[in-house]
Amino acid sequence: MIVVPADRIAAYKEQNWWGDVRLDDLFRTHLRAKPDAQACVDPLNCEAIVGRAPLRLTWRELDDLVARYAALLVGKGVGKDDAVVVQLPNIIELGAVYLACARLGVIVSPAPVQYRENELAYIAERVNARAIITATRIGKHDHAAMAMRVKEAQPGVDFVLTVGAETQGALQADAALAALQPADLVAAQAAAQAADVTADDIFTICWTSGTESAPKGVPRSHNEWIIMGQGIVDAGDIEPGDHLLNPFPMVNMAGISTSFVSWLLVGGLLIQHHPFDLPVFLQQIREEKVDYTVAPPAVLNLLLQNEALLEGIDFSRLQNIGSGSAPLSAWMVGTFHEKYGVRITNFFGSNEGACFTSTYKDVPNAADRASYFPRFADGFEWNAVLHDRIRTRLVDPDTEEEISEAGRVGEMRIKGPTIFSGYWKAPEITDRAFDRDGWFRTGDLFRIAGDGLQFYEFVGRLKDIIIRGGMNISSEEIEGYLQGHPAIADVALVGAPDPNLGERLCAFVVFKSDHTADLEAINRYLTEEKKVAVFKQIERLEAVDALPRNPVGKILKRDLRKRLNDAS
Repeated sequence: MIVVPADRIAAYKEQNWWGDVRLDDLFRTHLRAKPDAQACVDPLNCEAIVGRAPLRLTWRELDDLVARYAALLVGKGVGKDDAVVVQLPNIIELGAVYLACARLGVIVSPAPVQYRENELAYIAERVNARAIITATRIGKHDHAAMAMRVKEAQPGVDFVLTVGAETQGALQADAALAALQPADLVAAQAAAQAADVTADDIFTICWTSGTESAPKGVPRSHNEWIIMGQGIVDAGDIEPGDHLLNPFPMVNMAGISTSFVSWLLVGGLLIQHHPFDLPVFLQQIREEKVDYTVAPPAVLNLLLQNEALLEGIDFSRLQNIGSGSAPLSAWMVGTFHEKYGVRITNFFGSNEGACFTSTYKDVPNAADRASYFPRFADGFEWNAVLHDRIRTRLVDPDTEEEISEAGRVGEMRIKGPTIFSGYWKAPEITDRAFDRDGWFRTGDLFRIAGDGLQFYEFVGRLKDIIIRGGMNISSEEIEGYLQGHPAIADVALVGAPDPNLGERLCAFVVFKSDHTADLEAINRYLTEEKKVAVFKQIERLEAVDALPRNPVGKILKRDLRKRLNDAS
């Protein structure tokens, strides 16, 4: 299924920004070149995550697993342009399922493992999912039983496939794969050939939150993913054959482009990690001879504050680390380079395709790199591979006046081959997401900085979202749930600043007369009554007599944020 307009495809291919190479083509290139080299490694703690010992597969062994998953899907009637919801942690099966779907033209709709029935059912309904692929359990949670309940409520879901122990009603992956016959594999090969998948077909529909109460689907093609991966490879100076350690969930832009697509581009070793566990993370860096990884700023700060943790790491190999999702410290960026020769890359991006990279080769000064991003606009030359492919401008969101002077805050608008074409089955929301000249309204506020006006500095968000540990949470979504709480008369959610997670959810609540509720009761209502994901729980509760509003009744969240900032 192709959703990108034909004229846009033609223009990008004419400039050689997009091509005809598919993700499966990248995989097969490495399979032919080094079939017996190691391709992927499970997390060390795989037993605790999904109940089986960790695996290590060569490219040949991985290809066999991919072929079997493809045969299983074909045998169950899933084919080109069908969608499957995939809710798996970062284990080898996740990459194998992605590759099998890419080969067949099946659309993958990834779901974070934290999602519960509410979110999972919404995604399955929106994409008309034919199947849910998950693990019997992830950690202590029974994901198989949850997926079966979603299947019963969604008539379009034909089956649930589980990695791990057998669950009544679900298809157990190991048994189903083992039962396949040679004829099934031949049939899958024929189905892949008949599908005639192109680089412009949708590969994924990922989910993002914004000002709307419900998550929005972001379809991305093979070409749209590959160009993002090229930007990551370039920014991280990732070389062919490098060992990549991935601690980000492979469900959105951060995890898929940083690990999965980058790995397919360079043909290295993909080392999976999930959930984030610092001792395990450091052990993997040492034992797997990691060349590139990513980590939140708080983790990198912690490592420099406890340098004994860094003993035994081969920094002659690990010379590049990516970071983002929260402000970087100039001290951290500078110290890693001065003491260990490590170049920290500052990333800023979104599922819709915004992609800024502040790298050592473009911004060598540590203080500048921690705060600024290169200004990808007319008149500026940079080393970043995407610098001439992404166009940006700052606009006053109230007047639509373009901003060209330093210090004045405006909304970032972007055009280019990394930017998506529109939200899944949401034309009205898509229309609002682009201005009349076709620029994507990021909802992110920046200002121009630098002696030569060559930088952008992130200031905040125009959109009413909270970013907790890299996960976007719609304030409106949670407010809508809480409005139904029997004790709550009025509520507003804002992000409380947090040095480790970026923001935590703070609810300002007006209770009904003679009613009250504590934090635990409110979160129990969210998880048990509304069945929302745990990461959307309230972490700070502020009881107020009334919410501040403007003359037309709109809540003044800036006043609530100021109250939090003043308190902190």
